[in-house]
Amino acid sequence: MVLPCIIHQICCSLKYVASKYQKTFMADLKLVYRAKTLEAAASQDDVKKKLGGQYPIAIKSWSNKWVILSAYFKYPYYIRKAICTTNAIEAVHRQFRTLTKTKGDFMNENSMLKLLCAHIFRLEKWTM
Repeated sequence: MVLPCIIHQICCSLKYVASKYQKTFMADLKLVYRAKTLEAAASQDDVKKKLGGQYPIAIKSWSNKWVILSAYFKYPYYIRKAICTTNAIEAVHRQFRTLTKTKGDFMNENSMLKLLCAHIFRLEKWTM
């Protein structure tokens, strides 16, 4: 089974919310995606009523994908938490992008590879 990423759905939703309201938006949305059971996640209707008027596009994207996103609730909570909050490969790629952006130009490809290899050795071990 291929599951869409909750984190990507959250990022997509936040594009439609003004930055000064993102914390309150996320606090309400957490009630849905961090719910212990599918029934608790059905509180999406409450969130939809509360936020739908102010952020219709963001809420509509959750409603349209809810059937697919709710597949996470087939798994126990501790497994869902690991699926949603840990994506080690994306974390490493993000660190590489940050590292290479801040350094500017490289003399050649080999100098960039040396920098990335040195950074790999400093990465923290991924654990849950």
